[in-house]
Amino acid sequence: MTKKLICMITGVGDGTGAYTARRFAKAGYHIAMLARDKNRLSSLENEIPNSKAFSCDVSDLLKLKETCNQIKDIMGSPEVLIHNAVKGNFEKLLEGKPEWLEENFRINTTSLMYLAHELIPDMIKNKKGVIIVTGNTAAKRGVANTPYFAPTKAAQRILAQSLAKDFGPKGIHVAYVMIDAFINTPWTRKRIPAQIDQPDIIFSQPEDIAEEIFHIAHQNRSAWSFDVEIRPDIEKW
Repeated sequence: MTKKLICMITGVGDGTGAYTARRFAKAGYHIAMLARDKNRLSSLENEIPNSKAFSCDVSDLLKLKETCNQIKDIMGSPEVLIHNAVKGNFEKLLEGKPEWLEENFRINTTSLMYLAHELIPDMIKNKKGVIIVTGNTAAKRGVANTPYFAPTKAAQRILAQSLAKDFGPKGIHVAYVMIDAFINTPWTRKRIPAQIDQPDIIFSQPEDIAEEIFHIAHQNRSAWSFDVEIRPDIEKW
């Protein structure tokens, strides 16, 4: 009997998370979807075959551990983890609050550490696994309005790199996908002034990001990527 493949995705919203869930489900994976919004998760669970919704705020670290164990008990150990949950503030230093840094760090970075502790032992036992973290260029540079965000993404990337170097030789592929672009989602198109009423050409499309994530997850072992940067062709960089 063929063992079912489990893909676990954090931060499943209307954009990258949902499209990535659809892409892996299309390839026959069973999908464990984590997010805070129960209604959206329920809708996606009804739409996506072989998917199961788990309402979880990854900043609640005890709940996150509990959810990982729940997934393993109900579905089996994930072979693929996509850490897509993110929180950021984009105010300059004196316009924000110091506690924002810790809040963002917990969601972007500390939760990744907890996920690694919960999932990697089974990946080692199975001699294979994939961990892909979605990030952005804040992981490599700070600008005036990212003092509460960029440090957490830089730490997230370095943690992912440490995991890649430690567990790559044990068969676990860890990669960091930097999305250097606006992502075309209903939420960002309504909320961020620079994206309202803009043409699709300036955005990275979430279905295309999902396709790239799927590709990275299935690279041959002799040609694994770590840092992957993606952007639309017109993006200045």
